Amino acid sequence: MKIKAGELDEDKYSRLKLFEWFDINKVEKEKVLVVGAGALGNEVCKNLILSGYKNITIVDMDIIVKSNLNRCIFFADEDAENGRYKAEVIAEKLKKIEPNVKIEYHVKRIEELPDNFIASHNLVLGCVDNVAARLHVNANCYAGKIPYIDGATHGQIGKVQVIKPPETSCLECGMNTTHAKILQKRFSCTGKDIIYFEPKLAADINTTSIIAAIQVQEALKLTHGRDNYIKNIFYYDGSRNFSSILELPINQKCPNHTSLL
Repeated sequence: MKIKAGELDEDKYSRLKLFEWFDINKVEKEKVLVVGAGALGNEVCKNLILSGYKNITIVDMDIIVKSNLNRCIFFADEDAENGRYKAEVIAEKLKKIEPNVKIEYHVKRIEELPDNFIASHNLVLGCVDNVAARLHVNANCYAGKIPYIDGATHGQIGKVQVIKPPETSCLECGMNTTHAKILQKRFSCTGKDIIYFEPKLAADINTTSIIAAIQVQEALKLTHGRDNYIKNIFYYDGSRNFSSILELPINQKCPNHTSLL
């Protein structure tokens, strides 16, 4: 077959289509939920839209502040000055990148949305900053057998956990007494509805970018039904130039698993 010069550059997804397993139709049809629209959510949404996903829902209750600007590619000074909602601005910017994207956003806590909301999606990516929201998403995804990719960062340390019910362990399998103590604590960079205060932590956009990239890479694997996804936890430490896959076996006492027995 003859290919004329420049032909492979006429399609924006041509380089992705060179992977024999990549199916743009599957990617475009996948209904993806992104919970959290901060630094990690910005990077995840950017990678999703550039990877061909066109059916995206974003949930985040917070507004944009100045300290977000060096870690969030979609936010500008005027967004912080006007106190705009993070989810609203990302949705607006994604449409500029891909006019054909079908995007929804909700400026609420994920726990406030209807019981069937999470289950109405095919794939969920978590980019939140508190245990309560994580466990809520985790439980709903496990009950609905929806793959959930949870990302988290702490300075130059980050992790990605891929939960594919009922094959893998889930977030609650690894919960301990420390997590239980902070379960109901609410963290917010805007100060809205704070019920707990803790000094701000150092944040690194490079670590955030790496963790978000791993999340979307795993999303593509799951969308295509590939079996080479992370079965446990990907752990990254930028200060030590170290990364590894950590094992987290299924905890038979975890309520998400006992309900399936």
